[in-house]
Amino acid sequence: MKKRKLIVLTGPTAAGKTKLSIALAKALNGAVISADSMQVYKYMDIGSAKIKPEEMCGVKHYLVDCLEPHDPEGFNVTRFQHMAKEAMKEIYAEGKVPILVGGTGFYIQSVVYDIDFTENDADTAYRTHLEALAEQKGAEYLHQMLQKVDQKAAEEIHANNVKRVIRALEFFEKTGQPISAHNEAERQKESPYDFYYFVLNDDRAKLYERIDLRVDLMLKEGLIDEVQKLLDMGCTRNMVSMQGLGYKEIIDYLQGEITLEEAVYMIKRDTRHFAKRQLTWFRRERDVRWVDRSEFASEDEILQYMLAQIKNEGHMQ
Repeated sequence: MKKRKLIVLTGPTAAGKTKLSIALAKALNGAVISADSMQVYKYMDIGSAKIKPEEMCGVKHYLVDCLEPHDPEGFNVTRFQHMAKEAMKEIYAEGKVPILVGGTGFYIQSVVYDIDFTENDADTAYRTHLEALAEQKGAEYLHQMLQKVDQKAAEEIHANNVKRVIRALEFFEKTGQPISAHNEAERQKESPYDFYYFVLNDDRAKLYERIDLRVDLMLKEGLIDEVQKLLDMGCTRNMVSMQGLGYKEIIDYLQGEITLEEAVYMIKRDTRHFAKRQLTWFRRERDVRWVDRSEFASEDEILQYMLAQIKNEGHMQ
């Protein structure tokens, strides 16, 4: 059976994926599926660097503005995978090409290699125990527990991502196998798609400069007001949606725990660290095509290069 086409455009935060994704979608008769853990939430536009409707240029976007920020379940990789597959069905039915765009590597991997997340959820006692531990002793304590049983997973999962830390500990408890080994095995699976996986990158100094400029622009555009409105709506710092870069720091500022200067410094620093972790993830992936901005004179040259890559290898007719 002939595999269906799938294009991936990813890369570190602030690499310039959004603009390029529109040009790519127009050239390939594509529709965009956002592979971003924050843009899925409504009212969280500035801090998530969400694409504006006028920037979409008529290209249909999926998984943007779908969930309420106080959604009890929150957004996670299994939910993303399910929603992305539903979107792909619709895109294929319209005779278009799905283009996965965003910087969340695990989300992209879950679709490209159709990772199996089914697990025995019937017994939740251990999860409840871990959640209580996180409440009492903090996220760092749980992360240290993970380091003892699965060093590789601990390196990949940030201590603040308590849900994923718990899932990894739970997986080890139930199977006796590190989740990193399970994920590695899943990663070796053959993709059910005829896919093309581009990673857009730039010179590190330029990337970091763009990150800093982007944070300054977010503040000018009204990030503080955006976060205040979310708090007024009943959102709290411990919600999954509020764990995003830029949101938790501004909440701390608004609640008088840190100064605005400290908040801005932390957002810039942590976004740079995040970009570094993203690049580490993509370097580990197979079948990836790196597109280095510094090697091209213009945005259009990058687009033409990508289209040539796709067409020359017979991935697109």
